[in-house]
This record gives sequence, structure tokens and C-alpha cells, in this order.
Amino acid sequence: MDLRKVKKLIDLVSESGIAELEITEGEETVRISRYGQMPPQAMMYPQQQSFMPAAAPAAIDAAPVVAAQPDGHTVKSPMVGTFYRASAPGSKNFVEVGQSVTAGDTLCIIEAMKLLNEIEADQNGVIKAILIENGQPVEYGEPLFIIG
Repeated sequence: MDLRKVKKLIDLVSESGIAELEITEGEETVRISRYGQMPPQAMMYPQQQSFMPAAAPAAIDAAPVVAAQPDGHTVKSPMVGTFYRASAPGSKNFVEVGQSVTAGDTLCIIEAMKLLNEIEADQNGVIKAILIENGQPVEYGEPLFIIG
């Protein structure tokens, strides 16, 4: 096998990130490995342990506690994306808790696939709660706002 081919194969292995390459031409075989004789060892990370204080058996069987949300109309995300409260970093937020809104007012922006989608209020009312933090990912149907 030509040394120029071997050099190109070595460059290919180093640039591509593959661990090993073996080429056979006729009776000649070239094997190039990034890790020499020994394959890379898997990294072992200690498993994190969570310590739960001892509780009475009745407490274990209890239903999980859910944070109470204010009563009112829930505005849900119409798509998957990233939630933004303002049109640009440093800009004034579209709405705040306690602010009155009318149907059609912009509440937030959801960025999906580099497109900014304005989410509008679908009824009149007062913003009772903003349920998502700025810059957080949202799922389809996830509650965003409570309007009362």
C-alpha cells in the first residue's frame, strides 16, 4: 500500500473522530487506531445517592403535593419551542402579573425553529400568574399564563 494513502487514512481518522479504521487491499491490511493497543475505557461515574429522611408510613402513601394555581383561564402553548417574555433581551416584558389584557394582546413569544411566534391573549382579563420562566423550553399544551 502506498505511504501517501496511509497518511491520508491517518488524517481521516484524526479529523473524523472515528476510533479505528481497517483497510484491506489484496493481501495488505492497514489498521489505524486512535487508542493504540488498548481500546478506550468507559468512564465510570459514581451514582448520586439521594437521602430521604425517614418518614412515617402514612406519609409515604400520601399523594404528591401540587402547587396551587390561581383560578382562571389557562393560556397554553400552541407549539414546542422556547418561551420569551420580551421581544428582545433587555426589552420590556409584554405582560406582568396584575396587568389587564384584552383579547389579541401579545403575551409572549415562542421561538420554534428560528421563527418567533407571538402568543396572544384569547380573552380579556388580568394576568394572575406567569407559569414559565423566561428562556425555558415549553411543550405543546403546556400552561403558560393564568388570566382571571
